[in-house]
Amino acid sequence: RDRAMRAVAISNADTDHARDLIDQMHRLRARIFGGRLGWNVQIEEGRELDEYDRLGPTYILAVTPSDTVVGCARLLPATGPTMLEWTFPQLLDGRKLRTHRGMIEASRFCVDTTANSAVSSRTLHQATLTLFAAVIDWSMANDYREIVMATDVRFERILQRAHWPMRRLGEVRLIGETISVAGTLPADRISFEKVCPPGYVSEFGARAAVAA
Repeated sequence: RDRAMRAVAISNADTDHARDLIDQMHRLRARIFGGRLGWNVQIEEGRELDEYDRLGPTYILAVTPSDTVVGCARLLPATGPTMLEWTFPQLLDGRKLRTHRGMIEASRFCVDTTANSAVSSRTLHQATLTLFAAVIDWSMANDYREIVMATDVRFERILQRAHWPMRRLGEVRLIGETISVAGTLPADRISFEKVCPPGYVSEFGARAAVAA
């Protein structure tokens, strides 16, 4: 168990270890979003942050046995300010987002696919599946049943390959140089079991460790 990649949830970085993991996450986001994907994001001193990081999100991290962060996602209640309504409202085709207390917004999904060569039998990177499983795991443990997000069609295809398809909320639109789309995902046991990689380990939730 100690040698497995694990999922970590951090809502309040109140220890040196948690602060180190969060700092690694911001550096990973800068490398992926600003570097590899070329998004127009704000990077300072090698770290990517935006206004939503100031709203008290929960961060879900995929962490290697050597304590390296190789994947991350950011979760915020959909009833509060959301990236979809504030930053990308055009993806809703003029409609308002139908929020409820069981809905959470996921954003800033990224995975360093060069960090670990472990690949599942479904040819999706181990860190990606760990992250997907962990987001569902944490959501269920905290009484959320639906996940909403603004993303790109490349990521939408990854979700489909993981057998966790997104239900679109509007038309595909070009934002900057990114073909973008909004949608919702179920946070339920069926979805969790579909995406869960062999040997999945998390530090939270009722499903803290799942055998292969």
